[in-house]
Amino acid sequence: MSIPFTKASACGNDFLIVDARYAPADIAAFSQRICDRHNGVGADGVEWLSADSGSDAAIRLINADGTEAEISGNGTRCVAAYLVNNGAAGKLAIRTGAGTKHCELISRSANSFEFEADMGEPAVDSPFALKLSSGQISGTPVSMGNPHFAIFVDAFPADWPAIGAEVQRQANFKEGVNVEFVRVTGSQDIEVRFFERGVGETQSSGTGSCASAVAAIAAGKVTSTVNVHAVGGTQTIRWENARWEKKVFLRGPAQLICQGEYFG
Repeated sequence: MSIPFTKASACGNDFLIVDARYAPADIAAFSQRICDRHNGVGADGVEWLSADSGSDAAIRLINADGTEAEISGNGTRCVAAYLVNNGAAGKLAIRTGAGTKHCELISRSANSFEFEADMGEPAVDSPFALKLSSGQISGTPVSMGNPHFAIFVDAFPADWPAIGAEVQRQANFKEGVNVEFVRVTGSQDIEVRFFERGVGETQSSGTGSCASAVAAIAAGKVTSTVNVHAVGGTQTIRWENARWEKKVFLRGPAQLICQGEYFG
C-alpha cells in the first residue's frame, strides 16, 4: 500500500506527518519501519494526524522505536507548519496526548515557519541524585506533560549519551524519562544536549528545551526569556512564573522538508 507522508524538521528534530486514516493495525511496527534511517524515510517519530471536533487537529506521536509519547513540542510545531501550509489560520489549537496546545504563527518564508506555542504549566520537583556506574549524578525532574530529568554540567561529558541511556534505565522513572544535559552560558542562555525516550540522541527537543529552561530558572541560574542552544539550532523559552501567568511559551522554527509516498 502506498502511504503519503510529509517530512518536517524543527531544529533538526525531524518528524513524518501521516494521516491517521492510513494507520495500520500494528502502528508501532509500521512507525519503526518508516522512521528507519537506512531502509525507511527516516525520522525521530511519526505524528499521526486526525480530525478533531474541538480543535484544528489531533495528533498521536509514535517514536522511532515504536513506543508512544505524550507530546513533542517540536513535533507539534511541525504539524502546525503543515496545517498552515494546507490553508489553516495562523492561530491553531492542536490536541496532543498532553492536552491541547495553542500555536501562533510568528513569521513565514516559503516552507520555513516560526511559531510560539503555549506549552502549559510545568511541574518542577526537587533535585535528587542517582548512583550510576560512572558515579553519582544529580538532576531536576520536570514535567511538561511528559517526563524530563535536567542535569546541570560545567562541560558536556564525552560519554553523555551513554550516561543518558543509563539514567533512563533507573528504577526512579517508571514511565521512562527524557534526559537533558544543561550548561549555563549566560544570564539568559543555556546549551543543552538531549537524550530522548524512544529515540536516543536528538539534535533538539521542544519539551526538553522547556524543561531545561524551567529547571534553570527555578534554580536561579538564569532569568526568562531563555535562549536554548542545541546542535540543531536555538529556541526561545518564556516562563515568567508570575502569579497570573505560570505557562511556558516555546518559540522556534519549523521547516517542511518534502512530501512523498512510502511503499509500506
